[in-house]
Amino acid sequence: MPEPLSTARTHPQSLPAAPAFGERSIAEVLTSAAASVGVSGFDNRLNLPAAKRICVVLADGLGRNLLKQKSAHTPFLRAVMQSGQGQVPVSLDSAFPSTTAASLASFGTGLAAGQHGMVGYDVLDPDQDRVVNMLGGWDAGVDPERWQPFPTVFQRAAEHVEVTTVSLPQFSDSAMTRAALRGGSYVTATTSHARTAAAAETMAGSGRSLMYFYVNELDKAGHRHGCQSPQWEHQLEELDATVKRLSATLPAGTTILLTADHGMLDVPESQRIDYAADPALVAGVRHTAGEPRMVHLYLEESDGDSGRARVLEAWRARFGDRIWAFTREDAIAAGLFGAVRAEVGPRIGDVMIAARDALAFYDTRRVRPTALEVVGQHGSLTKAEREVPLVCFQADGKRAPRA
Repeated sequence: MPEPLSTARTHPQSLPAAPAFGERSIAEVLTSAAASVGVSGFDNRLNLPAAKRICVVLADGLGRNLLKQKSAHTPFLRAVMQSGQGQVPVSLDSAFPSTTAASLASFGTGLAAGQHGMVGYDVLDPDQDRVVNMLGGWDAGVDPERWQPFPTVFQRAAEHVEVTTVSLPQFSDSAMTRAALRGGSYVTATTSHARTAAAAETMAGSGRSLMYFYVNELDKAGHRHGCQSPQWEHQLEELDATVKRLSATLPAGTTILLTADHGMLDVPESQRIDYAADPALVAGVRHTAGEPRMVHLYLEESDGDSGRARVLEAWRARFGDRIWAFTREDAIAAGLFGAVRAEVGPRIGDVMIAARDALAFYDTRRVRPTALEVVGQHGSLTKAEREVPLVCFQADGKRAPRA
C-alpha cells in the first residue's frame, strides 16, 4: 500500500493552480445546463440563461488558445463570440489530468477526478496490481460502474427532462459511457451531417430537454497530424459548419453550448522521449502509467520515501525546469484532483511527471512503437492543454424540422 499521505510531500517546485472545481471547470457544464432547464438539485454555477432546451456540444481537443489562434477558420463561431451572446465565462478549466478520460468523467458526473476515480488515461488498479486503461480498452477485471459509482448528471436529469446523447455508434455501450455518461437515450450517427440531422429530429417538438452532442474529429486529426496542421484546420472548419447547422436546425431559442474536454499542443519528434531507456528514471519503479505528458510512476512498496526522493531527483536532474515532478501527496495537497476518495488515492502514481515544455514521455516496454508517432498531445498543466472554451448562444431555428 502507498505511504500515508502526510509523509512524502515535497515542494521544490511550485505547481500551477488547481482546476476551478465547483466554480469554472468542465465539471460545471452539464450540472449548470441541467439547472438551466429547470432540473432541481443542480446549481447553475456558470450562470447559463434559463431555457426549455439545451444542446451541449463537446468538441474533443478544442483548446481555448487554439480556437483564438485559428479564428479565421471559424466564421460562424467568431460572429457568435463577437456578438457577446450570453453572460457566461469565456474559458473553463479541464479536469486534471487534461485528458479525455478524466475530463469527460468530470463532465458527465459533475465531480473532480479524485471523486469519480478516472485519474488518467491509464492508471493502476490496486486490486489487481496492474495498469488498466480508462478510455478505449478497459480491463475485463474492472467494472465501470464500480470504478465510478456515483450517479451521472444524465441519470439524475432523466427523471425530470428528456435526456439524449448524440454520438458515434462505437461509444453507445462503451465502458467509458457506462462509467461516466450513462443515462437517458442514445442516438447514433457516423458523420457530422447525420449527427446534426439526428439531433434536430430528436429535439423537434420535445419538451424540456438536455442534449449532449459529441464531436471527436478534431482530437483525431490533432493526434495524427498535429494541431497546427492543415488537417486539423480542416476539422475545425467542419466543427464550425456543424455548429452552424445545429443553430439552423434545432428549435428556435434552444441554448447551444460549445465546450471541450482539453486543449492540445504539438510535440516535435525529437522531443518524444523513451524514458525507459534511462535506468535512473525507472529504478525502483514497479509500474508506469498515465499519458506521455502526464506520467504516473508506481514504486516498489519497500522503497518508501527514499525511493520517491530518488526518482524525483533523477527526473529533475535529467529535465530540470522542463517538467513538474511531484508526489501523489503533493498533487492532493495542491487540489489537482479535488477531494480524493480513499479508494482513489492508490490509483494515482507515487511520483508524477508533468511536461512543462513540448515534451512527451514513453515507456517503450509497454507501448507500441506507433505511439511515438503521435504529434498532438495533452494531459499536463499548461494553459494550452487545460484551458477550454465555453461559447453560449441561442439557435435561430431557421431550418428546424417540424414536430
